[in-house]
Amino acid sequence: MDFSYLHPVRGLLGESWQVDIELEGGLDDQGMVLDFGDVKRQVKQLIDEGFDHRLLVPADHPGLTVEGQRLSFLTDNGQRIRHTGPAEAVQFIPGKEITPETVTRAIRQALEPRLPDNVHGMELRLYPEPEEGAWYQYSHGLKLHCGNCQRIAHGHRSRIRIWRNGVRDEMLEQLWAGRLRDIYIGTEADMLAITSCRDQTCFRFAYTAEQGDFELELPADRCYLMDAESTVENIARHIRERLEEEHPGDGFRVQAFEGLGKGAISESS
Repeated sequence: MDFSYLHPVRGLLGESWQVDIELEGGLDDQGMVLDFGDVKRQVKQLIDEGFDHRLLVPADHPGLTVEGQRLSFLTDNGQRIRHTGPAEAVQFIPGKEITPETVTRAIRQALEPRLPDNVHGMELRLYPEPEEGAWYQYSHGLKLHCGNCQRIAHGHRSRIRIWRNGVRDEMLEQLWAGRLRDIYIGTEADMLAITSCRDQTCFRFAYTAEQGDFELELPADRCYLMDAESTVENIARHIRERLEEEHPGDGFRVQAFEGLGKGAISESS
């Protein structure tokens, strides 16, 4: 599942978690606890509908205020994040913080009523992929996307790999992972205004997509602007073009991931 969430200190974070499920129970008429295809379909549908590509919000955080479809979140260090969007773009999770444990409880509560009577035990585990090499967490929104990627605040945990003149360059990987860590990648055309909150400069993004009107405001130093839609293909190309500007004459191959096992590659011609 790929999503973003609000953290009490770090603010808006993109994340990607693997989902493992184990069921225990008696055998049905087919000699199964539950058909594996049915399990995958039910779990995927529930996660896709209720948690994936949403903004997960800790419902009991003291810095949270909600008015209709508008929410404001004040972090413990005084940064403010505002979000407006359709109800299906947000999921409130009981607790003061979003953790694998709090989200697991929420998924279990939603899934258990859908399981047949012969299933009497379920183990659910959420976890990120192993942190090997350089990686970063980013949030974004793709207004032109026909699916849930159009939601203005969803995100990913992503690895990055860079080859310079055919040789892997881990220093450049760490450099770019640092630039994009805990960041919102915004499209310049979607930036509505530059505002101020608590003596901090903020960027306000807004657009209308198929699912409705979206708006997001957050500190400017938590934003990275691009002149194109922030697809993973454009992110890989953007990094490669910046590298070519910073290191004239060198050729680069950039592999940017978007969550687990998917991404894009951009190479110098």
